[in-house]
Amino acid sequence: MRHLKKDYTDKEGRELAAACVRIALDTKAEDLVVLDVRGLASFTDYFVIMSGRSTRHVQGLAEAISEELRAKRMSSKHSEGMREGLWVLLDFGDVVAHVFYHESRAFYDLEGLWHDAPKIDPEELLAGEPQA
Repeated sequence: MRHLKKDYTDKEGRELAAACVRIALDTKAEDLVVLDVRGLASFTDYFVIMSGRSTRHVQGLAEAISEELRAKRMSSKHSEGMREGLWVLLDFGDVVAHVFYHESRAFYDLEGLWHDAPKIDPEELLAGEPQA
């Protein structure tokens, strides 16, 4: 059994979403949206949705999130789309990060599909994030 750092073994979904937001902002993600899908989805609690300016930027955003969380022993359970860079999905259990190229984001319209989910202001989410 893999041992996780004590600080991260009990990390709540909200804290994990805040970590994704912080990393995304540090790597210049655009149009960052956090949706609280608790009670609406059985597979996760939060969606962190962002856009990149190019397919390479999308890949870079996804790599930055994945690598920083992996360094804290929070590896994604599943990921898809890294090679193409049009829509990268990173599944961390309580949080699913969606990194889109802007045209793909408009086409799939996750915010419209999950319109019932409350939006969380990324800045407010960061204000509650524990300092590392």
